[in-house]
Amino acid sequence: MNLYVLLKMVPDTVEELNVASDNRSLDAEFLRFKLDDPDEHALEQAILLKEKCGGTITVLALDAPEVDDALFTALAKGADHAVKIPVDQTTLGTVATARAFAAFFSSLSSPPGADTLILPGSQAIDDLEGEVAAYLAELLKLPYLGVVCGVAPGDGKVVVLKEFSGGLRGKFEVPLPAVLGIQSAEKPPRYVPVAKVRAVMKSAKIETAALAPPAPARILEMERMYKPETTGRAEMLEGSPEEIADQIATLLAQRGII
Repeated sequence: MNLYVLLKMVPDTVEELNVASDNRSLDAEFLRFKLDDPDEHALEQAILLKEKCGGTITVLALDAPEVDDALFTALAKGADHAVKIPVDQTTLGTVATARAFAAFFSSLSSPPGADTLILPGSQAIDDLEGEVAAYLAELLKLPYLGVVCGVAPGDGKVVVLKEFSGGLRGKFEVPLPAVLGIQSAEKPPRYVPVAKVRAVMKSAKIETAALAPPAPARILEMERMYKPETTGRAEMLEGSPEEIADQIATLLAQRGII
């Protein structure tokens, strides 16, 4: 199989996140980036498919802080090729991001064939609806299924396990080529020693795709960001149930609710 995994760097929410002076973005001075968790699972799912039926894995990423580390780590885990698209990920919305990846596939000598599977993560902290994968599938005119938690190869198709709310799962047959938004791999993402990653950094190379920057495309514009308020506004009411009921009625009346 010809497997493409789309990687995205996201802010590490373990760190303190601060709003920049423009009030519309995060302060990048002390911001640390990490690979998006569903993308880690997308890579693992690709490796599992390669182990089952062979093929090659190409990991793709837009330019972003610390993205080279993520690409070399993917090579150390078992990816065959790593390609960086020289477009700043942090300046793009979901539509423009999908267009950048679509431009890469359009630049290939031949379009995705019947053995091709494109595996982005199902979502990211700035793409909770998983729009990038769906937009990409639409641009490439390929079938799409998201929130995927299992993929089994078939003859010119894959059998896909999709998660639904309430703990339900559905099984679908998807013809190839296709785009699948991976929520979780069949196994937890494997660990790769730092020494192996460093060895790959010395022996492997990250390719750079020759693409022009996509035209800006944003459906939503950020007007202002706020940090969560830390001051408490809770007022504890004490007394018997009747006394508390009277206090609640008084508070509602003072605020013009009743």
